[in-house]
Amino acid sequence: MKRQPLSRPPILNPQTVWGLVFIGAIALSLDQAGIWGQDILNPGGFSLLGRFLQASLQPELSLEFLQLTLEATLTTLAYAVCGTFLSVVLGMVGGVLTSEVWWLAVFQGAIERHPAQIWLSLRGLLAVPRAIHEMLWGLFFVNIWGLDPLVAILAIALPFGAVVAKVFAEILDETPRQPLITLLNSGVAPLTAFLYTLIPQAFLNLLSYTFYRFECSIRSAAVLGIIGAGGLGYEIFLSVQSLRYQQLWTFFYALFILNGMVDFSSAWLRDRLGCSSRLDLNADQGSTSPRKFYQRDPLITLVGIAGALLIPFCFWYVHPDFTQLWSPRTGKLLVDAITVSFPPDITWRQLPELVRLSTQTLSMSILAIALAGMGGILLSFPATRNFFLPGGLLNPSRQERGRDEKIWVWITFLLTRAILLVCRAIPAPIWALVALFILFPGILPGAIALGLHNLGILGRLMAEVTENLPQPPLQALKAQGTPAALVFLYGVLPMTLPRFLAYILYRWEVCMRETVIVGLVGAGGLGRLLSEQLSSFDAPGIVTTITCLIMLTVLVDWVSGISRRSLR
Repeated sequence: MKRQPLSRPPILNPQTVWGLVFIGAIALSLDQAGIWGQDILNPGGFSLLGRFLQASLQPELSLEFLQLTLEATLTTLAYAVCGTFLSVVLGMVGGVLTSEVWWLAVFQGAIERHPAQIWLSLRGLLAVPRAIHEMLWGLFFVNIWGLDPLVAILAIALPFGAVVAKVFAEILDETPRQPLITLLNSGVAPLTAFLYTLIPQAFLNLLSYTFYRFECSIRSAAVLGIIGAGGLGYEIFLSVQSLRYQQLWTFFYALFILNGMVDFSSAWLRDRLGCSSRLDLNADQGSTSPRKFYQRDPLITLVGIAGALLIPFCFWYVHPDFTQLWSPRTGKLLVDAITVSFPPDITWRQLPELVRLSTQTLSMSILAIALAGMGGILLSFPATRNFFLPGGLLNPSRQERGRDEKIWVWITFLLTRAILLVCRAIPAPIWALVALFILFPGILPGAIALGLHNLGILGRLMAEVTENLPQPPLQALKAQGTPAALVFLYGVLPMTLPRFLAYILYRWEVCMRETVIVGLVGAGGLGRLLSEQLSSFDAPGIVTTITCLIMLTVLVDWVSGISRRSLR
């Protein structure tokens, strides 16, 4: 019998093609940034950068200023809690209504007459508020309600509610449906079957993502302070404008502590509940067992009571005026804003400029996510608890290391965690202002600012991926005497890299949205054009620029989704 030759995998598989496409995109983006032939460094700014860094050792610590810092910190926390609460409420409703399984289970007749069109249309509608950054929502609401705390809360709740709805819908659609089908076939009402089967299975994943969204809300609340909403972001922006770097670092340290406390408490609570990670992309949604959730845990009960009390306290602390939502004045201002803004101002003469700035904005997002992705991967491994620390995946037995070497391993771990915390705690616009100390205005400072901010987020998410790796395959390799380097190359990397790439592509969508906020402080792209239009009250031009940003975000969302599916 003639032997069949072994078939070789095709060279140009989908993963290779996407890799080549992104390498080419990075090269073109570097060209757009002028990295090859333009002056990008501003030598005169190094003295300012030195003063900025020196002030980190001498923060303002007077009693009166610390009281101001505490009040600003509580305001930022309250905005985040209120915004997260409303976004989860909106996201739960939107997530159920935009999930395929809802229409299949509850409205089977409608889905048969209009297959997939109903829920896909609803998801398309949610793409608009999701594509507009919360700072733009805040600027719009400021023109309607002034500097009322309602501005910051709704600026977080609306776009985050659309994001939560999208993720919740995906979680529900990927949850195993066999129990639901069993109840439906037994004659149970569709809504009852849905609530008693799908929601309990998906609960821990929904709760885990809620914790992650709360951490994002803390950062967004700080960013919204820049437009005058109050809190730490507002105080930081005032200190930057007045060059009071010692006060600035006091606010930074408060922001680090707040982010660190939220990060630690969120990780502890998820671990207590049995949630594997903050953000579970390209993973089996049904793999997490709800067993721990149903067990009685006094600490979880206590935390639940505290959370139930914290939400009304935060609404009371910032005291938003919700009556403005249905006041006649709000309706009149909304009508006036729509009347002035439409039709958008676009002519054939403006089209080349819009295309050029859109290309710069896209290039900024590509460079930012490339920097964040590579930096996040490199820093994620030393930031992982079970990697280099004693008893970790690549750490020899405890007896083989001396005391001094163990100390350095712990120092490296804590230092890496601190770097990631600092990177994600400082808002991207502040990173952009720091980058503009030593770089000329353009898309490169914006890309570096977004890259540093998202590096901290990606590095932490990637570290959790490594911490949650299945241990038996790796322990089997180590038991056979495989060197640590080969355990990493043949064990750790193949299991972590697909998840890493999924996270990078997910954050690329976020980077695209955030290009506008660094552009507003002079980092280039469509954000800088938007800043000029806001200064001149050019409402039709603002609508045109925001439309371009929405189109770019939808494009990146589409490319990212296709890429993630090819990695599964």
